[in-house]
Amino acid sequence: MGSRHFWLSVPLVVTVAIVALLLIWRPLDRLSAEAPPVEEAAIERVNLTPGLISLDVRTDGSEPVVIAQVQVDTAYRLFAAAPLLGGARLGLTRIDIPYPWIEGEAHHIALLTSTGAIIDHSIEVATATPVLSGPSLGLLVAVGLLLGAVPVATGLLAWPAMRSLSRPTMNFLLALTVGLLVFLLIDTIGEGLEAGAETIGRLRGTALFWVMLAVTTLVLLALGRARGAAPEGLRLAAFIALGIGLHNLGEGLAVGAALATGSAALATFLVIGFTIHNVTEGIGIAVPIADERPKFMQFAGLAALAGFPAIVGTIAGTQAVSPLWIAVCFGVGAGAILQVIIEVGALIARRAGPGQWLSPPVAAGVSAGLGVMYATALLV
Repeated sequence: MGSRHFWLSVPLVVTVAIVALLLIWRPLDRLSAEAPPVEEAAIERVNLTPGLISLDVRTDGSEPVVIAQVQVDTAYRLFAAAPLLGGARLGLTRIDIPYPWIEGEAHHIALLTSTGAIIDHSIEVATATPVLSGPSLGLLVAVGLLLGAVPVATGLLAWPAMRSLSRPTMNFLLALTVGLLVFLLIDTIGEGLEAGAETIGRLRGTALFWVMLAVTTLVLLALGRARGAAPEGLRLAAFIALGIGLHNLGEGLAVGAALATGSAALATFLVIGFTIHNVTEGIGIAVPIADERPKFMQFAGLAALAGFPAIVGTIAGTQAVSPLWIAVCFGVGAGAILQVIIEVGALIARRAGPGQWLSPPVAAGVSAGLGVMYATALLV
């Protein structure tokens, strides 16, 4: 036993020694000493208050990136730089630029580093970043409820009508749920990859998105089968609500971002589209519990689980969340949705038989789910 532990520990000890040697001796620094410093930067957050533009700038390079000059609308401006996270790798700096920006106008910002590199950023429509006071928080909570919990609860009202349906019709509705979720999965993946691509290279935002998707799927599958059997009934409905809720977090972020840019018309349009969208999701949550008699509080819990994340997303979206955290949220949401697709698909196979996936009710249900979600997405 002792010999086995020794040989298992050898690779770990050697790896630690190599890493320590490279970090302490730093032989590679000598080989690259004459090379020009490599710089990369991305503006992660823009905050506008009257007379002031504040930027959070993420930087990366072989040497710390120093912002030497700032231009706003082609004119050099005074600025103050405050390091929030120092160092050459993944440094974060707050840049405060006193500037009389104009509500509703576009402004172009150029940050010049000490090596002459230029970091460009455009504010398409300037509007003050919302201040989270009592009245504004109440309004955002109301918007989040209208976006998430209310339409999901409305969809759950279809539950009584499902109790008298035939088995082929129930298989159709389960397949419809799969179609809804597949569309949400595709949409979430697209949004997550888009956010991941906006992060600085070293953070590997797109790779992190896929990692979060895989880890979330595996963890939820393990939790769902912790009792030794696949989830059904209320447990499966709860997993569906969780997956939809994490997706609704992203929808809330989109609405909050629209409000942050002063586009109330766009935000209203998004809420209307997402509301219609989420009614169909509520129907999908109700399908696994058609043969059960849940209590009122269990229905309320399902609606809250699927809808309340939209409130969090709406509030967070007004504050210009970093693309990295958006990618992480969408990765978790996509993983939760994929887990539900697997479990609902397994439930269909158990009820209808493995060879029934191409039966008319199931094929029609999946197709209808995809079609309904695409049609309602056109409203967004």
